[in-house]
Amino acid sequence: MASISRKSGRGRRSMSDINVVPYIDVMLVLLVIFMVTTPMVNPGLVNLPTVGGAQVQPLPPVLINISAEEVIIVKSEGKADRTLSRNELGGFARERAELSPDQPMVIAADKSIKYEIVMDVMARLKENGIKRVGLAVKSN
Repeated sequence: MASISRKSGRGRRSMSDINVVPYIDVMLVLLVIFMVTTPMVNPGLVNLPTVGGAQVQPLPPVLINISAEEVIIVKSEGKADRTLSRNELGGFARERAELSPDQPMVIAADKSIKYEIVMDVMARLKENGIKRVGLAVKSN
């Protein structure tokens, strides 16, 4: 006699889903906290010392014009215009760099000039100690 016995009761299955609702609640609470406290944070204000009577007087730039005929004309404030060759430009730049090393120079070249000539003038200025060189443009 073989008896068949059945187990009474239900089998338990394991639950494989994660309940993320509590995590979302915590995240939203943290978000609200950060949103409220962020405007209150003072982003590193620096209290700078003051100096009585100090004035910054920027040097006026020296204007270097390159005409369509590749003639270089140097205009500096308070001095007469000088016409220089590209070879003489190096000596002029060296003199200006010794007198005032932070004085800017601005190149204003005719738009028909080859880019190579403008770059050569800039390179000569930089080689001879001029730190600040800019290009002048005309706005529309």
